[in-house]
Amino acid sequence: MRLSNRLTAAEVKSLPSGKYADGEGLWLVKRPDGGAQWTFRFTLWGRSREMGLGSLRHVPLREARCAAEDVRRQVRSGIDPIKTRRIEQGKLKRVESTLGAIAEAAYGVHRKTLKHNGDDGKWFSPLRLYILPRLGKMPIAKIDQHDLKDALQNIWHDRRESARKALSRLTVVYQHAVAQNHDVDLQIIEKARILLGKPAQQNRNIPAMLWSEVPSFYRTLSDTSAVELALRMLFLTGVRSASVRYMKFEQIEGSVWTIPAKNVKGRRGLTKPFDVPLSNEALHVL
Repeated sequence: MRLSNRLTAAEVKSLPSGKYADGEGLWLVKRPDGGAQWTFRFTLWGRSREMGLGSLRHVPLREARCAAEDVRRQVRSGIDPIKTRRIEQGKLKRVESTLGAIAEAAYGVHRKTLKHNGDDGKWFSPLRLYILPRLGKMPIAKIDQHDLKDALQNIWHDRRESARKALSRLTVVYQHAVAQNHDVDLQIIEKARILLGKPAQQNRNIPAMLWSEVPSFYRTLSDTSAVELALRMLFLTGVRSASVRYMKFEQIEGSVWTIPAKNVKGRRGLTKPFDVPLSNEALHVL
């Protein structure tokens, strides 16, 4: 009995539905609807796998055998042909490999972990303001540490925190690129940080307003500006700005404002709503 090349071209066309071995891992699977598919079965690292080689309509017997032999050579060399093909197909499908496109894709995934799903845009803004205007249209695989240095050197010393956040966000983007099989070096960001050097100055705290100046400043705030009304509410309640910005009238009952858990700083699922008593002046602001 032949161990390979068992099928003939005539049999391939006339066989009824079922599974037929050509030998050495090559199989023809004919479906009841008349369609047919070539598959190749192999074992690698103790794991049995099956790989499609195309439909009989487009791949005749001779081509199927050639394709099967290519796969056999890979298996003999310890290469997973399914993973290799997935990588190659991924490269062909990547129409957009620019830093801008990958940054948007990474943000789309990462924003699910952010408060309010990142709708405020704060996480993405360091990239949008400082990185993407200069490098957004470049293929990410072509960007090196010198490009990153050039993009950030103007803010590295004067706006240190913004530059730090830009590199932090960029790390997430590059990790996403690696997961998509882009040819990037994760060490580029650290290399750029070395090239930028030690910051010339340390961050300085902004001094708080003296308590004695608060009443006079409060009286300067308008009753008609939404921004200044929000600032009044911050003075009167002492909550975080996000709680005021996402404040809704249905959260208020009488003179008590219940801030929902989603507007409370903390890990998602661990925060709880809390009540804030409202003074007469706070009710006036509302």
